[in-house]
Amino acid sequence: VVTFGEIMLRLSPPGSKRFLQTNYYEAIYGGGEANVAVSLANFGLHSLFVSKLPKNDIGQGAVNSLRKYGVDVSHILRGGERIGIYFLENGASQRPSKVIYDRAHSAISEVESYEFDWEKIFEDVEWFHWTGITPALSESTRKALETACIVAKSKNVKISCDLNYRKKMWMPDEAQQVMIPLMEYVDVCIANEEDPEKSLGLIPKGTFVKKAELSTEGYSQLAEELKNKFGFEVVAITLRESYSASRNGWGALLMDGKDCKQPCFSHKYDIQIIDRVGGGDSFAAGLIYGLLNYNNNKKALEFAVAASCLKHSIPGDFNLVSVEEVNKLAEGDGSGRVER
Repeated sequence: VVTFGEIMLRLSPPGSKRFLQTNYYEAIYGGGEANVAVSLANFGLHSLFVSKLPKNDIGQGAVNSLRKYGVDVSHILRGGERIGIYFLENGASQRPSKVIYDRAHSAISEVESYEFDWEKIFEDVEWFHWTGITPALSESTRKALETACIVAKSKNVKISCDLNYRKKMWMPDEAQQVMIPLMEYVDVCIANEEDPEKSLGLIPKGTFVKKAELSTEGYSQLAEELKNKFGFEVVAITLRESYSASRNGWGALLMDGKDCKQPCFSHKYDIQIIDRVGGGDSFAAGLIYGLLNYNNNKKALEFAVAASCLKHSIPGDFNLVSVEEVNKLAEGDGSGRVER
């Protein structure tokens, strides 16, 4: 599996401190496609992350953070002036988490498509994954992504996209102008409860996300509309009911015209959140793993939701769980009892 995007330096006040309180920041690395790459490597797949990072110690730290978990970093370019940074203030109870970006002119945002040897990158590859964050970075990154999609398609590589709309990166009009044409390359569309509206202009009926009111009927219709309009093989939508920053309802639906001709809904988890960043990425990775390894896509959905449920209990961007741990939860053992 190949993923393409930006890995960033994440700086956070310790615990639940606010930016205005802290005297120091804890530093780790993470980013949408990088998070997926780490999850898939933990699940035992050959996971290759493509990006560009500055040739300095901070860039090397990002490379090392991926290599530590078994990600293939052989196609990460080195150069450019800087790594992107994001500051994360962890929320609690009714206080939401807050993100501040400092990513302008990062190495990956100024990359040119010709710098990547996509023909070589996609040799013997089964799957290519990207998110809506990557084309939001810059015009040159969009062109690199489109070239990657064209080459992947020519080699019959399955392509998945997590729409991943970020309002601090672009407005809905711009996102739709870029994202809608890119959907012609996508086989598996992954979204959260808000992404289809912002990225593709499709609105679910009977839903009030800020009140944690999600209509199963509305999202069923939305999945069908996405599949019919864009010709996706699979549509998967995560359904997060945000009761507070510390507690969420978590589930998903999948529609594929095969095992789930009508949308299948997963088991719903009531989760107490340690760190929700990377929750969607862990779902995407779980779904990719499930679609590659299980004959039944409903089982793939349950694996993905269980994987992302576990991610919410782990500090940091990366989902550091095994296939065995995910299957244990997916099969109904969510007691959290000590294992001795």
